[in-house]
Amino acid sequence: EFVNLTENIRACVHCSAHLPLGPRPVFQANPRAKILIVGQAPSTAVHATGIPFNDPSGERLRHWLGINRDTFYNEELVAIIPMGFCYPGRGKGGDLPPRPECAELWRATLLAHLADIELTIAIGRYAIDWHLKPKSSTTLQEIVADWEQYLPTFITLPHPSPRNTIWLKKNPWVEEKIIPALRSRVAEILGS
Repeated sequence: EFVNLTENIRACVHCSAHLPLGPRPVFQANPRAKILIVGQAPSTAVHATGIPFNDPSGERLRHWLGINRDTFYNEELVAIIPMGFCYPGRGKGGDLPPRPECAELWRATLLAHLADIELTIAIGRYAIDWHLKPKSSTTLQEIVADWEQYLPTFITLPHPSPRNTIWLKKNPWVEEKIIPALRSRVAEILGS
């Protein structure tokens, strides 16, 4: 059943008309995974390789998690399920939002197979909104600043994109407080 589901997701062409580079669902999932990483949608680099977070954002994210590429890409440890599985295209301020059809079609069914998840890392507003349903009037900065209330099963993060470097410099508490707690929790779960 799980294998059929993932094959169906990888073959999905539902949003073809809206995807400038065409459909290429990119995700990593296994029912044994302990950590779930929820991003927005693949970048052009990720679309090109078909490997999630295979870009500068992924380098920063792995650094934040305190794990190497082998651990990160071990699907029996880490599931990577973005809000949109395909590259959505460019907008004025960067990539467009993830296509909403993706979560509607696949998300709940896929997550239902991941019963061993001990920590969900929600990156960015779309991931946080879907998983934690904060008040819409709450800013991303306020949600991330209130990260401790979601532990030990959730942690909220800003996007690790290089585009966020200035924001991260203005908010040093992310790397001073959240990242050490994140690394500690990841190490505890992975037994390293």
